[in-house]
Amino acid sequence: MGLKGNLYHNTQIMFSYNTNHIEGSKLTEEQTRYIFETNTVLFEGGTVASVDDILETANHFKLVDYMLDIADQNLTEDIIKKFHKILKEGTMDSRKEWFNVGDYKKLANEAGNMKTSSPKQTPKDMQKLMEWYNSLPKVTIKEIIEFHARFEKIHPFQDGNGRVGRIIAFKECLKNNIIPFIILDKDKLYYYRGLKEYQNKTEKGYLIDTCLNAQDEYTKMIEYYLK
Repeated sequence: MGLKGNLYHNTQIMFSYNTNHIEGSKLTEEQTRYIFETNTVLFEGGTVASVDDILETANHFKLVDYMLDIADQNLTEDIIKKFHKILKEGTMDSRKEWFNVGDYKKLANEAGNMKTSSPKQTPKDMQKLMEWYNSLPKVTIKEIIEFHARFEKIHPFQDGNGRVGRIIAFKECLKNNIIPFIILDKDKLYYYRGLKEYQNKTEKGYLIDTCLNAQDEYTKMIEYYLK
């Protein structure tokens, strides 16, 4: 499954910049665009960039391409692990044996100040999540958001869970003929609050509204480039 022309081009830049920036990347949107368009890095003045920021930006471009290639396939744990491997390949983390790139975490982690599944419990929780999702008679955007919230609560990888979770959501929207959404860096506080409230079972609407607003923004982008 593919995105055409300028829609593909700008989706790559928009997605990579925002999803990495949410996780702390210091690259600008213009630098992200430059990497995508020229495979080089644009520096101005005394700007310094992390090698991992550059690698994970380039890796995310590959990740989107792979995701588009397999968007019609049923979601599996192997696909999710492949997403993580592509994202983290060649980074400093990938050289740490305990980091376990492309497989589930070996050490306990957390999401913000939220407890996540233990390393021992993670495979069981992921299996349970996949069984629930694959048993759904119909998938709407609300089920995709539900999956995302549960996935982030498990936090199955040592790092990179947010980016993997967001690429899963994009893929599953495409698979189910739903307009995808890209969470923008400017909305990350709403997004984090939404995840926390959803996972605490206090309020689902905040995360749903944040994702639906992001879907509206992507709809405008589709209409602009495909009109």
